[in-house]
Amino acid sequence: MALSAAARKRWVTAALLAPAGLWLFFFLALPFLAILVFSLGERAPAGGYQPALTLANYLNLPARGAAFLNTALLAPVGAALCLAIAYPAAWFLALRVDPRHRLLLVALMIVPFWTSMLVRTYAWMYLLGARGIPQLLEMIGIENIRLINTPGAVLLGIVYGYLPLMVMPIYVSLEKLDRRLLEASSDLGARPMSTFLTVTLPLSMPGVMTGVALVSILLLGEYLIPQMLGGGKVYFIGNALVDLFLQSRNWPFGSAIAVTLVLGVVGVLLITMRIAWKVSGTRQMDLV
Repeated sequence: MALSAAARKRWVTAALLAPAGLWLFFFLALPFLAILVFSLGERAPAGGYQPALTLANYLNLPARGAAFLNTALLAPVGAALCLAIAYPAAWFLALRVDPRHRLLLVALMIVPFWTSMLVRTYAWMYLLGARGIPQLLEMIGIENIRLINTPGAVLLGIVYGYLPLMVMPIYVSLEKLDRRLLEASSDLGARPMSTFLTVTLPLSMPGVMTGVALVSILLLGEYLIPQMLGGGKVYFIGNALVDLFLQSRNWPFGSAIAVTLVLGVVGVLLITMRIAWKVSGTRQMDLV
């Protein structure tokens, strides 16, 4: 019996989605279920996991309160700093640079990704260490300045490492902006700042929210930058997970923290998607 057009369309859609669906199931859903089961267990006497059914690991989350607090404070601040620097850069690239030079400048923005994050972070360790910038400051009379192993050093590493990830979504959103809307706003007597606030910014909000979500999600699990530029004194959730799984071998407690982290990531995604949809949708209706 021949399939109807609608049935064939559903089968084709299912076939196209099957590879991605299987990938998500085996490499996202199943590992998360395993971590969820581990989080309800107990630490074995020799370390690792032994079966149980308890919420004690979740009740013990305040024991790693410093890691949660540092992540909750520094991750949003780092994302905000990236946004404050990235938006003007993306706006300049998309709306002010000659199209003949735009590709070159965008490529230069991406160049840091051609080098390992580890190597770039090591470079900042030297620059912020005693023989780097502090030594130069001592030469001009400014002494006893400590830059490494501080929250400021971690924020600097975050901005340096994640800035391109914030620039690119905003740039794409601004580059697709209909220039006629800007011209119409100007012809109607709006000042440049008013045009930016009522047209440019709302229509670029999907790119802004994408960049914020991307950077924030990666920062929630960041390990390398706090470890190297924070010197173990600025502790993120990622550092806590490494300690619990590889050193303390307390897999159930580490799993409980990991589940909490995943829920935080989902919350960030839902909030940013909701804001982007609401702002961009409202603005488009206003323009119509």
